[in-house]
Amino acid sequence: MFIYRFFSTAGFRYSLFVFLLSWLSVVTAAESQKKPIDIKAGPLSSSLNQLASQTEISIVVNTDLVKNKSAKAIKGFYTPKNALEMLLDGHKLQAEDTGTGFVIKAVSEDEVVLSAIDINAEKVKKSLQTDKYAGGQVAKQGRVGILGNRDVMDTPFNMTNFTSDFIDNTQAETIADVVSTDPSVRTAHVSGGMLDSFRIRGFAMNEGNSGDIAFDGVYGVASNYRVLADYVDRIEVIKGPASMIYGMSPDSSVGGSINIVPKRALDEDLTRLTASYASDSQLKGHLDLSRRFGDDDQFGVRFNGTVSDGHTEHENQSREVESWALALDYQGEKLRMTADLIHQKEDLDAPLRHLWLASGVGVPSAPDGEHNITQDWEWSKVDDKSLLLKAEYDIHDQLTFFADIGGGKTRVSRLFGYPSITNANGDVTVTPSNADFNVDRYTVSAGLRGWFDTGAINHNMTVQLTEYRDQLEKATINASSSYLNNLYSPTDQAEIVVANPHNAPRVSESRLTGIALADTLSALDDRVQLTLGVRRQQVESDSFNASTGAVTTHYNESALTPMVGVVIKPWENVSFYANRSEGLSKGDIAPDSSANAGEVFEPYKTKQYEVGAKIDFGEFTSTVSLFQIEKPSYQTVNNISSVSGEQRNRGIEMNVFGQLTPDVRLLGGLMLLDAELNKTNNPATQGNTPVGVAERQANISAEWDMPMLPALTWTANLIYTGEQYVNQANTQKIPSWTRLDLGARYDLLVAGKDVTVRAGIHNVFDRDYWSGVDTWSGMAYGAPRTFTISTSIDF
Repeated sequence: MFIYRFFSTAGFRYSLFVFLLSWLSVVTAAESQKKPIDIKAGPLSSSLNQLASQTEISIVVNTDLVKNKSAKAIKGFYTPKNALEMLLDGHKLQAEDTGTGFVIKAVSEDEVVLSAIDINAEKVKKSLQTDKYAGGQVAKQGRVGILGNRDVMDTPFNMTNFTSDFIDNTQAETIADVVSTDPSVRTAHVSGGMLDSFRIRGFAMNEGNSGDIAFDGVYGVASNYRVLADYVDRIEVIKGPASMIYGMSPDSSVGGSINIVPKRALDEDLTRLTASYASDSQLKGHLDLSRRFGDDDQFGVRFNGTVSDGHTEHENQSREVESWALALDYQGEKLRMTADLIHQKEDLDAPLRHLWLASGVGVPSAPDGEHNITQDWEWSKVDDKSLLLKAEYDIHDQLTFFADIGGGKTRVSRLFGYPSITNANGDVTVTPSNADFNVDRYTVSAGLRGWFDTGAINHNMTVQLTEYRDQLEKATINASSSYLNNLYSPTDQAEIVVANPHNAPRVSESRLTGIALADTLSALDDRVQLTLGVRRQQVESDSFNASTGAVTTHYNESALTPMVGVVIKPWENVSFYANRSEGLSKGDIAPDSSANAGEVFEPYKTKQYEVGAKIDFGEFTSTVSLFQIEKPSYQTVNNISSVSGEQRNRGIEMNVFGQLTPDVRLLGGLMLLDAELNKTNNPATQGNTPVGVAERQANISAEWDMPMLPALTWTANLIYTGEQYVNQANTQKIPSWTRLDLGARYDLLVAGKDVTVRAGIHNVFDRDYWSGVDTWSGMAYGAPRTFTISTSIDF
């Protein structure tokens, strides 16, 4: 309550006053001597290049003077001269100011100054690539919403940023294939279905018709039901509710956030062609093209196109995919712009579905992963188109304006049913339906980001305005009859004809608007950082009568979601952090059966408390987190509906990634979760475990370069998931499961071209298992043993 009052009253006004005052002083000053500088520890020559680029000064130095010398990290606001002196400290070197730049000379006379090399900021090529931890599987930086691009060690959250190298080496089809290697994340969808859904820290994500995946830090642009991996450069997973930094997600997910960063033009030209095969007979071709243009390579173009077709590992099923993504960027001296255009189309014959248990039926053993009760006359077609424009302009060295506008359109047609298991023998009944869905999303935001000092305290402050809208149109026609099948011996069934919907009327609209203010205060060379933030989120939604178009329910509420984050770095490679953050979900409307029918509840605030530590050993990094998340829920007691229910998830996470030796790389971890329904209106469910939540999850991925043949790398991925309950009464559950995937890759040179061959075996022991349970108690079973092979050639 104290934190709420602080952000909503005096604290909020004080922060806003400080920001406006600093903005006024910055834009009216003729020139500031101090500049924002962020240089990582490393070779002195590299540090001098970074300083020249960030401060736009000329530095002249002989390479022999800086050879085999290192420099410490610098981050904060310094004059170019002071920063240069800090880099040269301890190396018997001095910087001479020439009026137009600096010349570095030796202090001792026995060092000879030879011909110098000019490190000129105007000639330094701008790069959009990010640093990676040892092993190349995890990036050191990621986008943290309103907080901007942050180093993992400076972020008060548990954050994992998977790189394009890891995406390529896992031969990932969708981002779900990548994030499931994080022990805190599990996929809740059925293999061979038409969408991807997740659980992060035990809470569901991306299970509705409005996608919860962010694209380059923005909701409403990523493909609605599934994101293909071919055009993704980085996949960033932030654990815990993050409404303040990202805004409220369209489908109200609270366990965490997934953001994808699209591929951008590289520093060097690239033309890469990849051909792939996956069992049963799925063939795929992928073109990745990258170019930069201009005197300073300020214009960039990246194109990724994919075509695939053929039968999958599931009976009756074939899959056809077409996608292309065009990423444009401009990196000017003050202006930076990006544009992303994406088209993604996926057609499935005989798509798999979740399975539901009929009343009183126990959980049967999992069927063979190849089996598919869906018929070859059932199908789904999903077509996504997206556009995002982003811009940043440096008004001053210490003030940047940023804005974006974009959106997406999803068109879905599908004919299939919802299978119900009717007995322990695996008999299933299915009633098909024919449906059309149209989902339109729009997003726009703008803000200011400023850097300034107040005495010994450095500030990084941002104010942002956001708006998101979506509209769902839907039409469904149910069949007048059903068909029967069996999980363990599926057979072909006669086609049931279901009429096509003539049009899809509007059924719902949502509008999310917000204003956010955040400030990261740092001191002692960024060894102590305090992040304060608050977002005011307005939530509006309407439901419509499909026949008349009249509004049936109207929702309009607002909420404040504050956040406090602390990072303490007693040593350069050790970071302790803590946060208190909130998530936001749209509240319910009391049903007609309640005495308070029609009452609109305020948005649900999910609260998280988290502490953790991160240690970077250089070649190996480890993190540990302890967290508690409390999510309220609606329920009816004594015929009165209220927000009196609650789910509480409490757990510990341990993650590791990096190189154990030059030949061995590891990525993985463990999550132990104590999830409980601690406020319910039913004694039979009080204290029970929520549906679909496993108490234990573990992952370990390993790569080994053979010493006698370094070009050959062996890979292994082991995944364990504990048992999960299917119903709230905890009388039905699926057992725990373990899956092993193996693979290899080989790098070689053919006719002067770099070639990489990758092969993999998914589910090596061909285990039959129930893989997960969704929010509505739908059970999914895992894919069978599957073989993949691909060859990439760089021209």
